[in-house]
Amino acid sequence: MRIALLSDIHGNLPALEAVVEDIARRGADVIVNLGDSLSGPLMPLETAQFLMAQGWVHLAGNHERQLLTTPAEKRGPSDAFAHARLGAKEFEWIASLGHTLRFSPEVLLCHGTPSSDLEYFLETVEPSVFRAATQAEIDARLGQVDAQLIACGHTHVPRVAHASGGQLIVNPGSVGLPAYDDIHPYPHAVETGSPNARYAIVERHESGWASRLIAVPYDHTAMAALALKNGRPDWAHALATGRMS
Repeated sequence: MRIALLSDIHGNLPALEAVVEDIARRGADVIVNLGDSLSGPLMPLETAQFLMAQGWVHLAGNHERQLLTTPAEKRGPSDAFAHARLGAKEFEWIASLGHTLRFSPEVLLCHGTPSSDLEYFLETVEPSVFRAATQAEIDARLGQVDAQLIACGHTHVPRVAHASGGQLIVNPGSVGLPAYDDIHPYPHAVETGSPNARYAIVERHESGWASRLIAVPYDHTAMAALALKNGRPDWAHALATGRMS
């Protein structure tokens, strides 16, 4: 079993298309999308239509939930941009998605952690630092999950870790947004330092699950220009450099 893991596309259709092309070259039995697919100042409608036409496994992320439930006056600019461009069919599709899925007895899929679409799994935010999570933190966030492979997204950081019980936890990173900042629970920036699109391949071997984190180049300059055109210089810088200005 070979699974391609995608997450955090954020309406970046050219990055997604580059990843899909790379997957086709490498081969995969299943493609999984872990959510946060549309929110952002890029191509939300076109990305939704592309995803809806694929026979993939799709999850909802926190931004899908926010697109459905947050009142207009409380939406952030990325959600507001996407919401204004989506139609009834796209919202119906979003509403059909779950936030976690036991894909098989061995595999659990989630956006953030098994219990929250907002919680960071493999990273921790403190008042003055964004850092890798400790073993104790990872174990606590895993809880009683007994799957041998757990796939998560949300933080945009490609990372692989093991729980103390031996379970493999894989975050493929972000297909469409290589850097961002946030204020919850404390102000922090997440930077990969590269404009490349990210995804992962996990494969079942006799000895257990193996993983590969993959970075794919694409025409990020065009997407940076689109973000700037749509009034988001912060996204333009992130897309062009993988860093926050």
